[in-house]
Amino acid sequence: MTAFADLHRAGNPLLLPNAWDHASARLFAGLGFPAIATTSLGVAAAAGLPDGRAATRDETLRLTLALGAENFLLSVDAEDGFGEDPEEVGEFARELAVVGAVGINLEDGLGSAALHAEKIAAVKSAAPGLFVNARTDTYWLGDGEGTLRRLEAYREAGADGVFVPGLTDPAEIAALVRDLDGIPLNILYSPAGPSVPHLADLGVRRISLGSLLYRQALGAAVDALTQIRAGRAPGGTVPSYDEVRALAAGPSTRC
Repeated sequence: MTAFADLHRAGNPLLLPNAWDHASARLFAGLGFPAIATTSLGVAAAAGLPDGRAATRDETLRLTLALGAENFLLSVDAEDGFGEDPEEVGEFARELAVVGAVGINLEDGLGSAALHAEKIAAVKSAAPGLFVNARTDTYWLGDGEGTLRRLEAYREAGADGVFVPGLTDPAEIAALVRDLDGIPLNILYSPAGPSVPHLADLGVRRISLGSLLYRQALGAAVDALTQIRAGRAPGGTVPSYDEVRALAAGPSTRC
């Protein structure tokens, strides 16, 4: 976990692209990103399954198995742990660690903070080396009420970092950084919110892209198809056939 934890730096936060399959993860790593995360929405949508419904446990484990031996650090979006039993969540986290994950993202979905804290503690017990990024949905699904209380409970349970998607107000972000007193704060990048340099200045130590890249890829495909149908050549970056084939080659050796 140390190498991954060390990437969460004040003033130079970890910009974390979220992949949805083997090819996207390798493409992002090829751009020089030392760590890659998965996106639960992308993994679920690619498999024809609902996101946030604990339906992609097996798909998530298979993708982790495919990516865990690559030469980048891998953090896995595990929704709420794919279960309500903390011990089962801990066992799933152990399986992720065994096949090469160094981090796990766990979301509370605005459910019981006490239960989420139990899951975090179970994960740290079963897989002590995993960096646990504890997500609260107080801004994603609510009005922000109780954010600090939940995050403090998750820190006490053993979380290594905390994640507050939906929080975009610079003053509130800066205040939360101060209140957290050192634990890395993860913010979900929003095109309508603060830029990456601005988030760094506010003290954010991790910036996730979530499902944005997956949705952008779908949008680019729709744009290209629309242009072709209209008789125009599509624009944008298009990897060659051979470049994509190369992404399916066997895993490289982790440095």
